[in-house]
Amino acid sequence: MKLKPIKTEQDYNQALERLEKIFDATPGTKDGDELEILGILIENYENEHYSIELPDPIEAIKFRMEQLNYSQNDLAEVIGLKSRASEILNRKRKLSLEMIRKLTEKLHIPSEVLIQAY
Repeated sequence: MKLKPIKTEQDYNQALERLEKIFDATPGTKDGDELEILGILIENYENEHYSIELPDPIEAIKFRMEQLNYSQNDLAEVIGLKSRASEILNRKRKLSLEMIRKLTEKLHIPSEVLIQAY
């Protein structure tokens, strides 16, 4: 395939079809190099045309708590008081910088998710 920028939906679909054909190419070969470049082109097109919004900070906390099987008491141990955890989850208190740091460290929620307005 002749590599070129992906500008249209048709270009994008053709690139995906080609990617499927050479997906198992060996790195360092002609097809392997094409696979790597094609992957970058596809990723750039998808980021521009199919961007995914960051999740709501409180919903991200609740989702992560569910994944870790955390209770509100467990969250309180991370950010401080039980009442503070309740206020955060009920959107009555904003996250402080210190809380964001602790949540990022302990729950591994990216800080860029937590610093958003809600």
